[in-house]
Amino acid sequence: MRRASSAGPVGVRVCIVGSSTHFLSGISYFTLRLASALADRVPVSAILMRQLIPAALYPGRDRVGAQLAEVRYPPHVPVFDGVDWYWVPSMWNAARFLTRERPTHVVFQWWTGAVLHSFLALALLQRTLGGKVVIEFHEVQDPDEAKFPLARWYVSVFAGLLMRLANGFVLHSDFDEPFLQERFAIGTRPVAVIPHGPYDHHATDDVEPLREAPAEACNLLFFGTIRHYKGLEDLVEAFELASDAEPGRYWLTVVGETWEGWTQPIEMIRASRHARRITLVNRYVTDSEVNRWFAGADAVVLPYRRSSASGPLHLSMSIGHPTVVTSVGGLPEAAKDYEGIVFVPPADVNALVDALEQVGDLRGRRYADPHSWDRSAEGLLQLLQSSGL
Repeated sequence: MRRASSAGPVGVRVCIVGSSTHFLSGISYFTLRLASALADRVPVSAILMRQLIPAALYPGRDRVGAQLAEVRYPPHVPVFDGVDWYWVPSMWNAARFLTRERPTHVVFQWWTGAVLHSFLALALLQRTLGGKVVIEFHEVQDPDEAKFPLARWYVSVFAGLLMRLANGFVLHSDFDEPFLQERFAIGTRPVAVIPHGPYDHHATDDVEPLREAPAEACNLLFFGTIRHYKGLEDLVEAFELASDAEPGRYWLTVVGETWEGWTQPIEMIRASRHARRITLVNRYVTDSEVNRWFAGADAVVLPYRRSSASGPLHLSMSIGHPTVVTSVGGLPEAAKDYEGIVFVPPADVNALVDALEQVGDLRGRRYADPHSWDRSAEGLLQLLQSSGL
């Protein structure tokens, strides 16, 4: 049963369109957490993209459909799960769901061109029904999609149609706004910069830590997909240099799934002169495993060479770990108020070595996360009430 709320603006009804847990990613969690936060203020529903692409084409194809997530939507949030890439019959059912719910605003979570045709259809329906459309950006375009001319052309042409249907936009950092303006010419339509909410559904209290590192070692955790721009190879090299200088001080734990055939970091780990002090979990892990690996870590290191936003960064901040991250994209804005952060330049191994020494000295300390879902929800509702929305 739909729970009424008197905390938000009267008459506003929001539908969040994002990622299902069928192709589990950080966007799946973001969609759920944002919908849950908004549902305490206004009536909320959700339409989820389920089969993003044919599973055979997905880098994480072996885990598609596996029950890895433990979080659930609140019972008072109607959820349609979900829309398949090939539409039949899922899109017609989604259209009926949207027509029945009649939200005043639909907020699309944009992160990949794979959902573009589905987003276009739902946005057209929403505008036909007299409602408003908001696009929330996690990536203007997936960095690996951008490598392929056909994918780049497809997104450039058809995403422009989607952007023209939008009444407003949400970004997670000021860094992305000039690129958004250049890419899609959004003009004077409202743009809100709303920080990413915390991934505080992962708890490390009262769980048994997972770590192979000895108690005396500083256990450095790299977490997330292993892709060409994530910089894991820089961390492996820095770890070797730091371990040469201070034998026994560090242990490296890598928990992540290889994407797009980017095996160089794995090869470096296996060939490392300190391989016996490296734990490698080369797969996508369940929520309960995530909690345990983070509970066993002393610091988190995210040496990205490029990134607009980072789920692992927000996960680390929500737990309170000392964290090393590169100063790329929107990450400096995301972590600027976090007292446990150590910034380094991208692709700078020597700076990474110095940063490992810094977080080694911070071992055992925990820090408060400056972000909250209340702030995210309030920021979005303020945008929905702004001029033109």
